[in-house]
Amino acid sequence: MSSFTPYRSSQRAGQDGFSQMLRGEWTKFRTARGWALAMAASVLVTVSLGLLVAGGARSACVTGKGEGSCPAPLVGPDGTAVSDKYYFVHQPLKGNGSITARVSDMTGQIRLPDAVPGVRNVKEGVVPWAKAGLLVRQSLTQGTPYAAVMLTGAHGVRMQYNYIHDVAGGPHNGPQWLRLTRSGDTITGYESDDGKTWTEVGTVKLTGLPETVEIGLFATSPGALWDMAKAFAQATATFDQITLQGANGSWRRDDVGVVMESDGKTPHHPGGVVESGDKFIVTGVGDIGPATVEGGLRADLMLIGGALGLIPVLVAAVTFFTAEHRRELNRTGLPAAPHPARLLAAKAVVVGAVAFVAGLVTSGVVVPVGLAMLRANQNPIQPITLGTELRVIVGYAALTAVAAVLALGLAALVKRAVVAIGLAIALVVVPHLLATAGLVPWLLMITPAAGFAITQSIPTFAHVDVDQSLLGGYYPLPPWAGLTVACGYAALALGAAIAVQRRRTSRQAPLP
Repeated sequence: MSSFTPYRSSQRAGQDGFSQMLRGEWTKFRTARGWALAMAASVLVTVSLGLLVAGGARSACVTGKGEGSCPAPLVGPDGTAVSDKYYFVHQPLKGNGSITARVSDMTGQIRLPDAVPGVRNVKEGVVPWAKAGLLVRQSLTQGTPYAAVMLTGAHGVRMQYNYIHDVAGGPHNGPQWLRLTRSGDTITGYESDDGKTWTEVGTVKLTGLPETVEIGLFATSPGALWDMAKAFAQATATFDQITLQGANGSWRRDDVGVVMESDGKTPHHPGGVVESGDKFIVTGVGDIGPATVEGGLRADLMLIGGALGLIPVLVAAVTFFTAEHRRELNRTGLPAAPHPARLLAAKAVVVGAVAFVAGLVTSGVVVPVGLAMLRANQNPIQPITLGTELRVIVGYAALTAVAAVLALGLAALVKRAVVAIGLAIALVVVPHLLATAGLVPWLLMITPAAGFAITQSIPTFAHVDVDQSLLGGYYPLPPWAGLTVACGYAALALGAAIAVQRRRTSRQAPLP
């Protein structure tokens, strides 16, 4: 009688072995009270700090009626927080038509930091996104659909519509002819150097425009950026050679969105117009575009304790490796394991998964609950889309997992808990804290702390100048790019640790 041993796939055996390692590492983690408490501490720290901020936030605004709650942010057609403040010289246009004019001159004033306390320091000039041009809009109600073709302070001719959209025209900064036409819901903007040869800048469709719209000349200027704040700036444009088709009424003048002083009667930084022959000299203050800091409190502020909350996670991830390595608890420990590299990978999967869940619980609680508390206290909230809110919530969970895997990889490389914990905190937590204090923000581009960019909740627009600082809610890198940098560090640390383990195993293998 003969016997034989059935063939068994080595791949399947390897898969079964890794599954057993995963189960074993998960059992170790969940039965060790210290590691579970560390994850719970991470959740508690971040949620507590976030809700403390939300519960204590109070916003007050002074209007003509006195001090009271700040109004909700103005929103555009798509729900984005917007600014809609400008001076408008206009006529009603019923049906199709057009307006043509030359912007022959554009000047302005910019408030500078006072050289002498109490003495206003104002210089002549315009900010880069000062705007003067032609505008057609659904109505004078702020936040309603519009399209405009304009000359800017330093960005040439642009066509902008519905606040968040921007189309570049020619790079002109001198006199320029502009034209805006309406055909149904379609608005087309043109530019010309001589008023004879025209180049199309852009065409947009403003769905649902009423039969009668407002069309005319406008000027506005956002504030000048100085030391993380905006100072007064205004734009003054001279329009001439104005022609209208389809509108033949009288010119109307409106300082749209002007803010009143505390007496409720005196305009604060009013715009205006001077008519001289066939010329209109229009002065405006404000902006037509997305609102950034002015849009209200941000969702990512609820994760203000996120960096500190990662410290317990980093400690747990490091000791998940070093405790077993130091004690050499049993034959399944890393020093004696037949496949230490595979075992390290299993540890990474377990600690990463647990950290992801802890981060998801943290952000899934503090972000929506914190925003609800802010609204209950009548604070203005920066509008946030469902997609962005989900990105912030899930993104913080992903960052927590990546940080844990990075810490585990560092522990496997240096073999000393104190050193690995110090390195992990220095790479992940410290750069974020320094950037929050306004120091060395470039560290958020070259360290794993770049991953915090995934929690940025305020949108970025190329046609709005903002203070690109963490205090303003902006990270140096886009959200997904920042998380990619953090993932790269984690992969590098874990990959290097696995390579070291394999090399060590090959050296210790017995000779045939």
